[in-house]
Amino acid sequence: MATIKDFPRIDPITGEQGQGRVFVDPVSAQLFDLSGVRLLRCGVDTVRQLYRGMIRLGVLALFEKPGMIVEFAGQRWHTGRVGRDSGYQFKLQNADLGFVLLIKNFNAKADSIGPHLKIEVSPHAIDSLSPDRLQARMDYYASEILEHVEVNQCAVHLALDLQGWQPPADLVARMHCRARNHRDVSGINSIEWTMKSSVYGRGETSMFGSASGVQLCIYNKTEQAKATDKLDYWQSVWRRNDDPFDAECLDNYNPDQDVWRIELRYHHSVIQQFASGSTQISTGQLIDTRTFEAFCPHLDGLWRYGLQQFKLLHRPTYFDPFWSLIRDDVRVELPVESLMDDTEYKRYYKTAKGFSGKNVELFLGNFVSLLARERVGATKAFDRLREWECWPVIRDHYAAKDMGERAIYRHIRDLLEERHVRWGRAV
Repeated sequence: MATIKDFPRIDPITGEQGQGRVFVDPVSAQLFDLSGVRLLRCGVDTVRQLYRGMIRLGVLALFEKPGMIVEFAGQRWHTGRVGRDSGYQFKLQNADLGFVLLIKNFNAKADSIGPHLKIEVSPHAIDSLSPDRLQARMDYYASEILEHVEVNQCAVHLALDLQGWQPPADLVARMHCRARNHRDVSGINSIEWTMKSSVYGRGETSMFGSASGVQLCIYNKTEQAKATDKLDYWQSVWRRNDDPFDAECLDNYNPDQDVWRIELRYHHSVIQQFASGSTQISTGQLIDTRTFEAFCPHLDGLWRYGLQQFKLLHRPTYFDPFWSLIRDDVRVELPVESLMDDTEYKRYYKTAKGFSGKNVELFLGNFVSLLARERVGATKAFDRLREWECWPVIRDHYAAKDMGERAIYRHIRDLLEERHVRWGRAV
């Protein structure tokens, strides 16, 4: 694809170029006035912090009777089991605090060191605690659950809430991204794997990309907040930047107008790629992404990177002016100094250079044999494989062979069919 350019922008009052909310189409001279777009808030919506260690004695005893209220780390928690899809067996949840503790990885023994803890933090907890205090709180919970604690990696969701804009009817057609596998869902009635997005319900939510990579979600936050009975909370957040001396200010939150959210969700494996490829310009040192606290100064850079990976185009070779606006003007609201201008952000992708990939091929052969024995179908098996921590290695191995994720799925399906035909199904 040719280089994608921005429409020139000007300030209609001062005439200064490169500033303001008016964009000019250099070909047609059409003006796009975005002064009515209200950028209410851009913040961290979700934090997921991973830890390695060995589960302390007595922790698993908390889950002998799931569904109970237990005392843990000086707080009251609700205990429960979680599905295998999460990768963990148990959870401690306190919605009032805004923390969920996922404990005991399915793929590691409890009495050995492994990735046994994931802490998920809700928006109101992130909002109420500074990054250092939030990190200290998560580290404290980790020390109460694990011995030999080691911070593993973090994942974040960044969310921009705004008014005065809504997704165009041709959003899917004009959104360009590098995602390989996508689906289109309309009213949860049909699935089409060839599309570049997911559209849920009446076009109220659009999703681009993969949950195991970088994912862009665009949805009606007002409707979602109403459905979850959290509208009062979010309205209080959206009013924080209102002008206290001018109730009629056009930049104030308008309760009679829907708020739309643009959300970028980064999987922990992607954050690790940034850690391996991004450097400080002055020193050349790699950035630290292991903890949320350490990674906070780089969230502005993460936001801009995401909007460069997902491109809303006005027409081929030109960004939609709205996309240029939110890419360049939005900053993540956090009480830390941004290091975006001092850092070169790149993702380091492991390749198959110098590696034959024999381990991957041997694993896949054994994997297929086990699938046949347990009578697991190709679709279910592929979904499980994508959730595994080693999936990036498998994906990159086959990417070097010009095989995307759909091709890997077909490869597994064909191997499984061959196993059934040659050796029969397990009985």
